[in-house]
Amino acid sequence: MTLPVKRLGLAAAFVVLAASCAGSSTPVAEVTPSPVEGALGQGLIAYVAANGLGVLDPATGKSMVVAPLPAGGAFRISGPVWAPAPGLSYPVLYFTIHDDRPAEQRLTAGVVPYDWLFRVDPFAGTITPLAASYDFQSEGPFGIVANGHYLALTVGCCTSYEVDALDLTKASAGIKVMTKPPTQAALFTEGAAPGASGLVAVRAFATGLWYWLNLDANVLNAFPLKLGQDDGPIAISPDGSTVAVSRPDHGPVIEPINVTVPIAGATSSPATTPSTGTPSPVTAPRAVNSKLPHADALAWSPDASLLAMAVGGGIQIYRASGKDGTPPVKGYLGRGGVTGIDWSDPIPGQSFASVKPAPGPQAAVDGLLKATQLPKAADSAAGRYLTKLYLWQFDSSKTSPIASIMDATPGVLQQYLPIAAVVVFHHWAPSPSWALLGGCHRYRLVIKGSVPATASTFGLGSNTLCSG
Repeated sequence: MTLPVKRLGLAAAFVVLAASCAGSSTPVAEVTPSPVEGALGQGLIAYVAANGLGVLDPATGKSMVVAPLPAGGAFRISGPVWAPAPGLSYPVLYFTIHDDRPAEQRLTAGVVPYDWLFRVDPFAGTITPLAASYDFQSEGPFGIVANGHYLALTVGCCTSYEVDALDLTKASAGIKVMTKPPTQAALFTEGAAPGASGLVAVRAFATGLWYWLNLDANVLNAFPLKLGQDDGPIAISPDGSTVAVSRPDHGPVIEPINVTVPIAGATSSPATTPSTGTPSPVTAPRAVNSKLPHADALAWSPDASLLAMAVGGGIQIYRASGKDGTPPVKGYLGRGGVTGIDWSDPIPGQSFASVKPAPGPQAAVDGLLKATQLPKAADSAAGRYLTKLYLWQFDSSKTSPIASIMDATPGVLQQYLPIAAVVVFHHWAPSPSWALLGGCHRYRLVIKGSVPATASTFGLGSNTLCSG
């Protein structure tokens, strides 16, 4: 049956935190690139390891770190996932980090912890910050999943876990909070249906029950499989017929799945829901290798003949048709500290020779810390008490009156509603989830009260206006 979200305590309204700074639709590539020499017909396996985000060519075993991380565990990373990007004919990589360095205190220096969503183009060698969110409670996002339509992830701590999503078909969309306690159920993102589907597999924190969260209609649908509260994550094959489920022990299991749900808002029994895609050859759940422990991540090859998994700190690849206990056909990065993987579709217009490393995320993270530092005169017990913060977002690709605001006068505040922000010891931070967006979004800040009205402009990744 189709369950209205509000029946499980989930509100019907989305919280939209940002507006588009360009068109609302992603440009669609009309021409399929011609195959190149050494084309990636088997796709690329992306992974996150102790030294950063990398890609691996399953045809040759060659690998390269495309977004390095600093040593010493400065950042907690989640992902990666392959997904589309505006104007590109090939998929790119998305991942999240949480600044795990020591947080500042009243008498000590440190960082203000943020969650970040980044996009890496491994063929252009570029890294782009998409969003940042002040997060002083949790250890950062996890359960990041994606398909050709949406990217979704979980953020939270303790009993308060929210599901956030990014519509990848919109050029400059903001991240939406889809479900948020305490008035809505706490859910964990575990997997996504393939293609342009709006279905994300979620597991309820309180009950351990599994559902489809329909991001298009904001409803929960019954999940077609009976999975346990300790199962997951999952990986669904590209044709939508087969799923691999990571179990808490005894390794992953493969079984058929139905990724079709009733039309949004309709009531229907899952048993009467028609299936899609090629009928699965799998007739019953089948273990891949019962001697394995829990797999941290799972990913199918483009033709679903192989299953890759992040297990024991490395990558192991198994034949999907193999018997339980059959050794892996290949293994990579056995001691690399691999915790996440994803396998792309074939990329005929690129080769591994065209892969280029991008800078790491630290420059953007430290740039935001610099932009949000309090003026010296306000950085005291008395100054923090008196400091007033006024923050506005504007589209820097065109002329905006917000860009020239010099003071938060009553007239300005009446005309332009600011974003809520708080003082955090030696810095300040915006209060709403994912309030800061990249691209052409810029932010105008006015600080006053403890100091004369001081105005400045900054952005994620760049302070320069797109119109300039």
